[in-house]
Amino acid sequence: MIRDLYSKDKTVFSFETFPPKKDDDFPQIYNVVDELAKLEPDFISVTFGAGGSNSKKNLEVASYINKKGIEALAHLTSVGLQKEALDEYCSKLAAENVQNILALRGDRPKAMSDEQYESRSFHYANEMIEYLKSTTNFCFGAACYPDKHFEAPTMHDDLIRMRGKARAGADFFITQLFFDNDKYYSLVEQADLMGIDAPISAGIMPITSSRQLGTSITLSGTSIPKAFSDMVARYGEDPADMRKAGIDYAIRQIQDLLEHHVAGIHLYTMNHPELGKEILDAVR
Repeated sequence: MIRDLYSKDKTVFSFETFPPKKDDDFPQIYNVVDELAKLEPDFISVTFGAGGSNSKKNLEVASYINKKGIEALAHLTSVGLQKEALDEYCSKLAAENVQNILALRGDRPKAMSDEQYESRSFHYANEMIEYLKSTTNFCFGAACYPDKHFEAPTMHDDLIRMRGKARAGADFFITQLFFDNDKYYSLVEQADLMGIDAPISAGIMPITSSRQLGTSITLSGTSIPKAFSDMVARYGEDPADMRKAGIDYAIRQIQDLLEHHVAGIHLYTMNHPELGKEILDAVR
């Protein structure tokens, strides 16, 4: 299980993958996993569609990762799952010997009515973790936010939510993407003061095009430090230079994190294994 990886006195390296939305593109994800597996990560995670929209694909990819001899981390969002559907899905994961779940609330699906949203079985990720801890034997990861979750009034409120996940049974945490390492160090320090002793992997996304600024960064609510905005202003109009600068920025982030002996590095490579290879070749 993934929780055991953090007890080996070394930085845990991992990647995130996502099943393509179009069925015709789905076979490509196996090539992505094959290439990532060559980099010998400690685990690979696979995302779960809004309201479970790609749950079958999530299961298939997680099973494939597992059969490659790598720990699979199956994302699981509670917002669109009632207990019966959750139980059924977890039984399928267990049948494939997938032992790790990243428990998330998830975003409300656009087609979900107010009545459905208010009557959902689990309002927050900690409720799902607590329920599954009492009924299953999975290892659980959870999300945390160096810049705080955009719905949280203050960082302290967000840390209280994080502590709730830890008390419910989260074995480790993975952060939302960030570009200012001081935000991560502050989160780890404050979490420790709150009595949260679960390891926290740093979520790093290499930004290789200015277009990503309008998608991943905007949606995540992550703050932009001056060094990062200066980089985009200088290289954003040149795709080749922007790609190189974005990878270099991520490498410098990770090198600094490793010097501070972080528990783990989780790379959001957007199904581009060549990014993972370039970065790991530079930092390992």
